[in-house]
Formats: sequence, structure tokens, C-alpha cells
Amino acid sequence: MKIFVLNSGGSSVKFKILEMPAEEEIASGKVEKLGSSDAIFHLNYNNNKLKEIQEIKNHGEAINLILETLIKPEIEILNDYEEIDVVGHRVVHAGENFTGSVMIDQEVIDTIRDSFDLAPLHNPPNLKGIEIFKEILPGTPMVAVFDNAFHAEIPDYVRTYAIPYKYYEKHAVRRYGFHGITFNYMTDRAAEILERDKNELKLFSLMLGSGCTANAFKNGKSFEVSTGFTPLEGLVQSTRSGDIDPAAVLYLMRKENISIDEMDRILNSESGWKGISGISNDFRKIVEAYQQGNEMAELAINTAVHRAQKYLGAYTAVMGGLDAVVFAGGVGENSVLLREKICSDLEHLNIKLDKKLNQNLEGEGIISAADSRVKIVVVNTDEEVVIARESYNKVV
Repeated sequence: MKIFVLNSGGSSVKFKILEMPAEEEIASGKVEKLGSSDAIFHLNYNNNKLKEIQEIKNHGEAINLILETLIKPEIEILNDYEEIDVVGHRVVHAGENFTGSVMIDQEVIDTIRDSFDLAPLHNPPNLKGIEIFKEILPGTPMVAVFDNAFHAEIPDYVRTYAIPYKYYEKHAVRRYGFHGITFNYMTDRAAEILERDKNELKLFSLMLGSGCTANAFKNGKSFEVSTGFTPLEGLVQSTRSGDIDPAAVLYLMRKENISIDEMDRILNSESGWKGISGISNDFRKIVEAYQQGNEMAELAINTAVHRAQKYLGAYTAVMGGLDAVVFAGGVGENSVLLREKICSDLEHLNIKLDKKLNQNLEGEGIISAADSRVKIVVVNTDEEVVIARESYNKVV
């Protein structure tokens, strides 16, 4: 069964085709800089790589370009579109409406549209991808895999905010948590690497990319998560502030005469390590500046590290122990420096990093010292595999 996995974002479209249930990758790729005259189309297939730069105005043009390329005779990935058996879509948020993956029908489409306010940057392009495929392949089953579904069973006392309860009853304002598709993969893969049953593990997982989330996992499911009603809460992220006193936000709005929409933009797009450092949202550039003695880069890194360590300690406490710390995401998988700093001076929690293993790691594996009771694991996450699994399980 060929499953086409689509991640339709604001300025990019990513895809992967997998043969299921074998989980064999047939092709993958992405369109970057969507809406520009120099958009980039990448395609990987049969050990071949294709890269084209051209004008791609919108999601429709991007998806049509992808599909038309897949059936070109000289590429021969697909003979025709009908070879696609199922399309699996990543959808960020649907509030409390779904606790797992669902077959897409008009009711699901309407629910995603009604949830635009919960994820204004993500849900509209997610839905655009669904609508385009519905038009191109009207008879092909489609599955929505929700990014917050992994956290659906967190306890009520974890998800509840200490504000008047009527706001939850009226507007469903509560902690939802994000990066659930990644955490789904991380927990499964970490258990495989550790050769343990995941249902017996207590894991502290860090998804560190442009967005960042910490997760406490025990008894085979998500127990706590740092991101909340939106992805803004929690860890210091590339451009998101993470935790901040709401009164400080109100104070700045009054002092600087900042509108609601502008403050929303500042907290989501101008804050995080970009905001502290004044350098970039690219963590690699901040590390470069730090290594050259830039004090603001050092402050940005130390603030992010402290926040992660604080969550690690808190989640270890509420889980009643810890078996492993798990890293994933573009920064988590590639930043030797950040992993070392987060795992430093934690011997009192039985966490001890092997600096050589951390430095020399290629791909994924265990980087904790031999005498570290709590293991440290790096996982190369694969959201597309999770979406393909969920899609396959919904249709067989």
C-alpha cells in the first residue's frame, strides 16, 4: 500500500511516499520558499536527487508540481496518481474534537476550519493541503493525524489552567501540548534503542527545533508537556518566548502602546533565542557567535539551557523518577554544545554524559556514560513514518 504523507506548512510543503506496512521510503521531498519567484523544489528517489528553482506561487502549484514530477517517465516513481492508496495529512490542532487520527470527511474539514484561531499559522495551510488533494484525488481515502493527539490523555490537573473554569467550559482554554507526532516516534525509537518496553519507561523527551517542547512520558503515554494552549508556552524557542509572566506582557503593551496582534507577533516571531541574542533564529549562528565571545549569544544559550534543565527536574519529580533523557529535532539531533550543556552538572539526578560519545555521535544512539543510571539518547525523528503508520492503521 502506497501512502503519500503531506505536511503542508505556511511557506513550505513537505512530503514522503512510503510502501506500507514495510515502511519503505519510495520518494521524499519538499518545496521551500513557497510564494516566491525563487522557490526550491527538492526530490529524493532511488538514490537520486533533484533540485529545481522556479516561481511557485501557492500550495496548489507546489502540490501539482510534486505530483506531475512523480509520474514523469524519466523518473518513474509512479505510473499515475491512482497508485496512491491513501494520503496522510499532518494537522496541528483541532482542540478537543479528536483524540486520535481520523478519516477525513466534510465534518473533519469543517472542524479544522473552525479551529483556525487555535493554530492560525498552521491550520490554514494544513487544510489547504487537504482541499487540494480532495480536488486532485477525490476518491482516495485521506487521514488527518493531529499533532496534539499524543497528549490527549494528560490528566485533568495537568491540562487545567488556574483561571476561572468557565473559560474552559466556554472556550476550551486548557493545555493541549504539541509536537505529539514527533514524541510518538521518539518514545517508540528510544525504547528500541534502550531495548526496553516503552510502557515501563519514564522518559524526559526534548524536541528541539525552531519550535521546542519538553515531554514527560510514563505508563506508556504522555503525562506532562511544556507547550500549552498554543506552542508559545514552555521552553525558550527560536522565535517564541516560552514561559513569561502574563503581567509583564500587559505592562509592555501599556508602556509601549502595543496592540494585541503586534504583541502576538513579538512573542511568537521576535522572541526566544533570536530575541535575546539579537542575532538570528538559526541556533547554529548563535553557537558561532558564542564561540567568538558574543555575550548576548551566551545569554541566549544559557537561558535556553536553564529552562530545559528546570523542566527536566520538574518532570522527574512529577513522574517519580527517570529512566532516560531523549533528544530529537534539528537542534536536538545536531547541536553537540546544547546537549552537553543541558546534561551537565546533573549527577545528583544520576545523569552523566559521555562527552566523547556526544561529540562523535553520527545519527542516533546512546551518549550517556557507562555508569550513568539515567540514559541519554539521541533519536533521528521521522514524523512521516508515524503519519504513514496512523494512516495505514485507519484504512486496513
